[in-house]
Amino acid sequence: MSDTRRAVWRDNFAELKKPLAPEEARVEASRCLYCHDAPCVKACPTRIDVPRFIRQIAADDALGAGQTILEANALGASCARVCPVEVLCEGACVYHDWHDKPIQIARLQRRGTDAVSFAGELPFAAGADTGRRVAVIGAGPAGMSCAAYLRRLGHAVTIFEKRPKPGGLNTYGVAEYKMTAKTSLEEMRALQKLGAVLKTGRAVDAALAAKLLRDFDAVFLGVGLSSAKELGVPGERLPGVVDALAFIERVKARDPRLPLSSRSTVVIGGGNTAIDAAAQSRRAGAETVTLAYRRGREAMSAYDFEVALARADGAQVLLHALPKRILGRDKVSGVEFAPTKTVRGRLVAQSKTFVVACDRVIVAIGQDKDRALPRLFGAALREDGTVRVDADTLATSNPKVFAGGDMVNGGREVVFAAADGKRAAWGIHRFLNPGAAPGPDDAYWVATIPKAQEASR
Repeated sequence: MSDTRRAVWRDNFAELKKPLAPEEARVEASRCLYCHDAPCVKACPTRIDVPRFIRQIAADDALGAGQTILEANALGASCARVCPVEVLCEGACVYHDWHDKPIQIARLQRRGTDAVSFAGELPFAAGADTGRRVAVIGAGPAGMSCAAYLRRLGHAVTIFEKRPKPGGLNTYGVAEYKMTAKTSLEEMRALQKLGAVLKTGRAVDAALAAKLLRDFDAVFLGVGLSSAKELGVPGERLPGVVDALAFIERVKARDPRLPLSSRSTVVIGGGNTAIDAAAQSRRAGAETVTLAYRRGREAMSAYDFEVALARADGAQVLLHALPKRILGRDKVSGVEFAPTKTVRGRLVAQSKTFVVACDRVIVAIGQDKDRALPRLFGAALREDGTVRVDADTLATSNPKVFAGGDMVNGGREVVFAAADGKRAAWGIHRFLNPGAAPGPDDAYWVATIPKAQEASR
């Protein structure tokens, strides 16, 4: 790696949410009011006892805080870095009512989970062997969360992951300035200490699915979404066109094939992944970046704070612009757009067009649902292609098969996948042990599973 490229990675991709020094953490924790109704807890999909762990940090017990966090959320370390806390726990902080700065819950959470990481051991162990075996398909946040809690309940777990490394989008698809692949893999290694068997490079086909249904007592599906959606416009196959997740993966892998000399990049999409691609393009050296979306800002799914970050990095936002074709002969030279307007809720493209010159196009319009794999396991789908599950247990139409994460919710943040993994683990445990009640070692984390009607489904 050249000195120039090394400097780009060092200077432009440092983590945004820096850790708090011990004294900073104690001072910040002392601001917490420990609200009895704790709106921050209600806003957390995994129901972490936020006041409790903040009180522990204030008492200089970071290791105890880490245990409190990981009891409720096995992916607490990554969530401390990538959670959209601005609209979850921190967004619910009562300090907002007084127009004051909310408690920095994410950075305090990182303080607790970092303490566990530095200690080198998880604060809990696997449960007594039940003699039951569960197959987990996918080693992303949902699958790893499910595996961790199943091991705590004493069930043998084998995880099947098609990629070379575990972690899913945490390892391959989260913006580098939010969390590095190294951090994700360290979290995965820590969870594997509970004793789950991980088999990477193992894609599931019909023969393997049938074998897993025969050989295991239950199966959890947590493979996320499928391939990236295409624009369906002329020129999409030109060199220089790349989907957003592939681009982000190249950045995270420090791929030497990733050019740092783009004069102009166009990112097409309006979600948080599009924002990540735009911000990372600027940080990777693109001189100009244009984020183009076919509707107005109010229709974009990206969070306000994410859009603000991209703009702060120098990305320009182009609204009401529908891509009609990608221009170029041997490589990308521009994108032709049609201005749009909304008429009675319907998007209407105008006949006149305009061109934005560029040498790279990043497509970030979402991912398709994986409809084939759930059907191999006899799991019914909803009309939109997501897996149909029981809201309380996450059981599918096949009572032996459970599912969670993006393949159920259509694509949400890591914390929702972690919450699904925990809920499914308890659902599987009850399926294997009808009438089971939580034991003394798992009562706390079971208590943190939100009621089905409260779950974001």
